[in-house]
Amino acid sequence: MKLRLSFANLMLVAGLIFLYVPMLILVIFSFNESRLVTIWGGFSGKWYLELFRDDQMMVAVWNSLKIAFWAASMAVVLGAMSAYIMMRFTRFRGKTLFSSMITGLLVMPDVIIGLSLLLLFVFMAQSIGWPQDRGMLTIWIAHVTFCTAYVTIVVSSRLRDVDVSIEEAAMDLGASPLKTFFLITVPMMIPALSAGWLLSFTLSLDDLVIASFVSGPGSTTLPMVVFSSVRLGVTPKINALATLVILIVSLAAFIAWWLARRVDLQQWEALKGVEER
Repeated sequence: MKLRLSFANLMLVAGLIFLYVPMLILVIFSFNESRLVTIWGGFSGKWYLELFRDDQMMVAVWNSLKIAFWAASMAVVLGAMSAYIMMRFTRFRGKTLFSSMITGLLVMPDVIIGLSLLLLFVFMAQSIGWPQDRGMLTIWIAHVTFCTAYVTIVVSSRLRDVDVSIEEAAMDLGASPLKTFFLITVPMMIPALSAGWLLSFTLSLDDLVIASFVSGPGSTTLPMVVFSSVRLGVTPKINALATLVILIVSLAAFIAWWLARRVDLQQWEALKGVEER
C-alpha cells in the first residue's frame, strides 16, 4: 500500500511538473531583454509595452474577450435549460435524439463543425439574406453552439446529485415551479454553472479552427493572430501575452472556486441549523 501511494504521489508530481513548468518558463522569458525567445539577455519588461503598442494584437485580444464572454454567458443559459430538461423531464418524445445531438458535439472534430457552420451561414445568406457578412456575430453563434454541449454535461452531473425531494418539499409548501427553480434549483446549480462558464470562456478564447471557418474581414481573434505570428517566428510579445492570459485565467478560476466554496459553506450551515432545530 505504501509503495502504491508513493508511486501515485510520484506520478502526480511528475504530471504537475510536466504541465506547469513550461508555463513557468514562458512567464520567465516574457521578461527577457533579448529578441530571441530561447536566449536569456537580461531582465526587462519592454515586451509588455511593445504588446500594448501593437494595435492589431490589442484589437484581436478585445475581439476574443468579447466573443468569449458573451458566448460563455449564452452557453450557460442554454446549457442549464438543456440539462434541466434532460434531468427533470425524464420521459419525452425525442429525448434520445436530443441528448445525442448535444453529446455529439463533444466528439465531433472541430474541422467538421467549422465547415458545417460555414456551409450553413453561406446557405442562409443566399436564402434569406442573413448573415450578409461573416464576422463577430457568426463566430459568437459558432462558439455558443459547441460550448452549450460542454455546459450541458457539467450541469447535468450536478443535477444528477441534487436531491429532488428538496424541490418537491418547496412546492408542497406552496412555492410555484418557477419560484422553486430560481430559489432552490439555481443556487444548487451555481458551482456547475460557474465551472461551465469558465470552461466555455476558455474554449471560446482558445478556439482557432472553427473561428477560422466562420470569421470574416475585421473579425480576427487572438488565436488567429498568434498562429499567424508563430508561423513567421515567435516573438517575446507572444510570451508577454500568454503570461497575461495565464494571470487572468488564474484569477477567474480562484474567484469561481471562492464563490463555489462560499455556496457550499452556506448550504452546510443551513443544514446544520435545520439539524439543531
